[in-house]
Amino acid sequence: MSNGKRNPLESDRGTTTISDAVVSAIASRAVGEVDGVDASHGGTSLPGDTSRTVGEFVGGISGGGGTRGVSVEVGEEQAAVDLTLNVIYGNPVHKITDDVRKNVIKKVETLTGLEVTEVNVTVNDVTFPE
Repeated sequence: MSNGKRNPLESDRGTTTISDAVVSAIASRAVGEVDGVDASHGGTSLPGDTSRTVGEFVGGISGGGGTRGVSVEVGEEQAAVDLTLNVIYGNPVHKITDDVRKNVIKKVETLTGLEVTEVNVTVNDVTFPE
């Protein structure tokens, strides 16, 4: 990491490599933990959800993980995340995306030791609750 700290993924006994699929899965789960995000369309799924949407959800496919709506680039010490998600109608989009960004950074950095350099969020649709 460029801030002078020792890389937590390297030690005297070896190096840890974290795949894109791992970061994608963590980011996807972190998105689903934020209130106001429609987790049934990308990210974690909610069983039996039949919410109506304005348009069709178009998810990004990550290079290794195949997690809908999440694309990542993982280096030796850093990761960048691109997200596509739906917001539930009535929630302030700017607040939801800020909460998503913060949660993704917190979870990825805490669980992997990677520094998250950016989280870009595209709101693709609005979901209307039944």
